[in-house]
Amino acid sequence: MSLSEHLVAAWFSPRLTALSILLVPAAIVFRGAVVMRRTLYRCGLFRIGHLPVPVIVVGNITVGGSGKTPLTIALANELTRRGWHPGIVSRGYRAVSRAPRAVGVDDDPDAVGDEPLLLARTGLPVWIGADRPAAARALLAAHADCDLIIADDGLQHYALARDIEIAVIDASRGLGNGLPLPAGPLREPAARLGAVDAIVCLGGTGNSRRAFAMTLAGERFVRVNNATVTADAAQFRAAGVHAIAGIGNPARFFAQLAALGIAATCHPFPDHHRYTAADLALPGATAILMTEKDAVKCKAFADDRCWALPVTAAVEPALFALVERGLRGSKTA
Repeated sequence: MSLSEHLVAAWFSPRLTALSILLVPAAIVFRGAVVMRRTLYRCGLFRIGHLPVPVIVVGNITVGGSGKTPLTIALANELTRRGWHPGIVSRGYRAVSRAPRAVGVDDDPDAVGDEPLLLARTGLPVWIGADRPAAARALLAAHADCDLIIADDGLQHYALARDIEIAVIDASRGLGNGLPLPAGPLREPAARLGAVDAIVCLGGTGNSRRAFAMTLAGERFVRVNNATVTADAAQFRAAGVHAIAGIGNPARFFAQLAALGIAATCHPFPDHHRYTAADLALPGATAILMTEKDAVKCKAFADDRCWALPVTAAVEPALFALVERGLRGSKTA
């Protein structure tokens, strides 16, 4: 087990581990730096970029995946249906380019990041950049009809002013041991959730006027090297099926396969793992199942055994109503 795997296991252990205790001094320093950084932004000592259109930020306060990108896609699609013209900005994790640039569906995932490629499939304008205000301004300059920006994974990017904040939590993990990095998974103190406009709980339930449930649904697979070929779950209920997942919580994907009646041999990888052909060299595998996020990085060398499971986020409709009320209010303010 690698150091990163040991850390994740410690963060989400049901009891405090020796490794987490050892890292508490570093966590105290990290939390102090986080609080100081936010204070400097709020006091105006660090510059905040304001845009001429409303901004929605989707993010979380823990390390790892919690369903932010599927929620961003669902939000963008629903607001489009309601007459808005959203554009999406993202950092583009591990993207080669730090400068603002547009993302196309056929771009190299190493150049733009895996999640921006999934976002680009919406058909909406998607731009990435280390400086998200600059990326958003470039997007707006290129798309004059855009009247709304959605920032994917931008809760801690305080350089971008925002009108609405949505925090996403994976109910199966919660906030882990509740400690800051590196002793725990928290990017910001748990109290930060009290300041956001809405909390979306993946796999959980909404229990207040600003807490909403979300599930990820998907039952039909597509072949990674030829998306026109599809198959239902029954095709993979036989021996020799393997599954890979390089997402924030691989166990969530493996549990979804099990719920579909698929007993796969599971291979977890770190979040945003850069796959090589060697990762798919699984002797005896009759099928290799993966998430869409994995598939965009495996497409170049995937064979006919490789299948991806597209998922869509099903969110309580009340969330969209809350968001639109906030947007209408920001336009009249």
